[in-house]
Amino acid sequence: MFFETSLLTLIVIIFLTVYILSSAIKILKEYERGVVFRLGRVIPVKGPGLVLIWPVIDKMVKVSLRIVTMDVPAQDVITKDNVSVKVNAVVYFRPIDPVKAVTAVEDFYYATSQIAQTTLRSILGQSELQDLLTNREQINAELQKVIDSQTEPWGIKVTAVEVKNVDLPQEMLRAMARQAEAERERRAKIIHAEGELQAAEKLTEAARIISSEPAALQLRYLQTLKEIASEKNSTILFPLPIDLITPFMELISRGKK
Repeated sequence: MFFETSLLTLIVIIFLTVYILSSAIKILKEYERGVVFRLGRVIPVKGPGLVLIWPVIDKMVKVSLRIVTMDVPAQDVITKDNVSVKVNAVVYFRPIDPVKAVTAVEDFYYATSQIAQTTLRSILGQSELQDLLTNREQINAELQKVIDSQTEPWGIKVTAVEVKNVDLPQEMLRAMARQAEAERERRAKIIHAEGELQAAEKLTEAARIISSEPAALQLRYLQTLKEIASEKNSTILFPLPIDLITPFMELISRGKK
């Protein structure tokens, strides 16, 4: 009977020893830190590596210092020029002060998510659609600055914010397609008009040179005849300049007189 009691006591002692040691010894990874509350008060941060705490008296909360990638759900945004769009984004952040991340906010991940959503609607609501589509870098930088300023008291550092997708209504897509088509037509007309202007300038310059040298006109006619003849045409239509027949017309008019 005494032996059985001693054995039972030994087993209880061993069990309590194992429990106390397992509760007192903690191992934290390189990217983890332990915020320890001793009788409700925060003591210096523990880790990484082997950490010893007092069972029952101490309570430790692990905080990961790695960058967290958080997807911001699609938000309904009305831009400054009254266009309704759906926008989603991604936020990269990490805790830099484990004590503040645990004591200053109840759930820093959820709180950062809510701040990101409200800031996304606020900042994009102050931007026009054209800026949202073309000035992504500037908008991303502004979002990162605003979100980081609000999460800084929680010991959270926002490293980057990226707007991923901008979903436009079908009516807006059709309107933008018509606008792009009209812009292409405008550019084509401008290019065509510039070509006509340059051609007119060159023709004017050529006419000025030919008018100063009558022989140049004859040479140009002969060159044109050569080009037409090289194509082996059976019929040749060759314009006769009025300057060539003017002397004959004058002789005829004199003879009649």
